[in-house]
Amino acid sequence: MRDLYDTIGVSKDSSKDEIRKAYRKLALKYHPDRNPDDKEAEKNFKEAAEAYGVLSDDQKRSRYNQFGHAGIGMGDTPGPGGYGGGIHMSMDDIFSQFGDIFGGSPFESFFGGGGRQRSRGRGQDIRIKLKLTFEEIGKGVEKKIKIKRSVVAPGAQFITCPTCQGQGQVSTVQNTILGHMRSTSVCPHCEGSGKRIGNRPAGAGPDGMLKKEETIKVRVPAGVEEGNYMTVNGQGNEDISGNPGDLIVVFVETDHDFFIRDGENVLIEINISYPTAVLGGKIEIPTVDGRAELKIPAGIQSGQVLRMKGKGFPRLRSKSNGDQLVKVQIETPGKISRKTKKLIEELQQNLEPIRKPFSKLDL
Repeated sequence: MRDLYDTIGVSKDSSKDEIRKAYRKLALKYHPDRNPDDKEAEKNFKEAAEAYGVLSDDQKRSRYNQFGHAGIGMGDTPGPGGYGGGIHMSMDDIFSQFGDIFGGSPFESFFGGGGRQRSRGRGQDIRIKLKLTFEEIGKGVEKKIKIKRSVVAPGAQFITCPTCQGQGQVSTVQNTILGHMRSTSVCPHCEGSGKRIGNRPAGAGPDGMLKKEETIKVRVPAGVEEGNYMTVNGQGNEDISGNPGDLIVVFVETDHDFFIRDGENVLIEINISYPTAVLGGKIEIPTVDGRAELKIPAGIQSGQVLRMKGKGFPRLRSKSNGDQLVKVQIETPGKISRKTKKLIEELQQNLEPIRKPFSKLDL
């Protein structure tokens, strides 16, 4: 998979502003309206947008710099329910980020007004963030989410928009050095619907809609990652015809007290006593699925990493799990009793004949 910095055309130490400017240049160059029926341009357009989506986000950029594509979930394909890795952006997702790059409606002057608009016949999607703990991600969970969505007010009646005559678009002609240029944009009075409110019920907004609070149940599969999302069909805002958009649920991982996530693997650091390091033994440590026994081999060194097979997060669309990686640190007590000190001195004398004071440094 191509390096994201190469995709944008910037270096790894580039600033946010440099990344934004480089992406803006590519977005204009490969925009589908400038390159109709050009599959290669469309591919470059999407790749640039997906790369910018990662590199413009401090947290995602840091994870990408540390772990590469695996650190931000790239490479996975969306499975049942609509969730998938950050590499899979829809055209709606891509065009929604243009406000950050261009401000306002960037393509009015470049592509004849407004760029691409949502297709008529359905309402706007609702996008929310859902926070999940490591334990919830490890097992999967059903969540109840409260949302407010726009619905057509009971008794609302609509009439044909007199500005666009029900077309949803208006055309303007401008005189330029190239002659008369005709551009088309979304009707500012009906916002592309072709209709306007006629009879407005009490409590409804100027558009004949009202806000309705609902509770939605969402079943989150085990193993999702930060930035993955799922789509709940038909739970978005309605348009004036009553056709709803979708609810997009984006998953956010909450920080854990002692676990760190690395893809499907889990990292944890533990402290053991010196006698345990010398003699070995078995200790009980936490995992994302409860607690489990870990065998400490005799003679383990501080900083050594032990692997607990299958104790990580479930892999999406798979029956297997990642691993838990345990970094072992040998704990040195700060204060000891006289009796303990005497025992350690005796131990030191016993170990002195076999201890090598120096060793060759490998360069």
